[in-house]
Amino acid sequence: MHRANYALLRFLEHLGPNETSLDVEWAAFVGDETTEAEFTVPASDPVDAYVELQVYDIGEFDHEIVLNGEPLSGFDVPPADGWQYWMDALGDRTLRSGTNTLQIRRDAAGEDAFAVGNVVVNWRALVDESEGARSGE
Repeated sequence: MHRANYALLRFLEHLGPNETSLDVEWAAFVGDETTEAEFTVPASDPVDAYVELQVYDIGEFDHEIVLNGEPLSGFDVPPADGWQYWMDALGDRTLRSGTNTLQIRRDAAGEDAFAVGNVVVNWRALVDESEGARSGE
C-alpha cells in the first residue's frame, strides 16, 4: 500500500529582465532563476511524482522547471495572463530519497517577466517507509 506525501515550497519571487518588468510588490526580484529550494523525500522509492506551480503572468513557453539540477523535458508552464495553477508530471525516477532541489528558470533570451508563488511537489511511497514522516518537517 502507498501513501501520498508532499513538500510545499514558498518562492514569492519575480523573474524578469529587470526589477521594473512586472509590478508585484509581494515578490522579490531574482533575475532569471528562482532560489534553489531544497526539500526532503523520506522514502526510498517515490513514485507517481508531480509538481504543481502557482505562477503569475507567464507570457512565453520556454521557461523551465529544474529538478535536482536537470530541466524537465518538454514545455513546463504555458502562457496565461494573471494567476494560474499548473501541474506537470515528474516521472518515477526523477525524485530521489533524501534531499532534492527545485528551481524555476526564465528563458533569458526573451523579455517575459512573471512571478512564482508556491510550488508543491507530490509523490507516493510505501506506507512502511514513510509511516509518520512528512517532507519538510
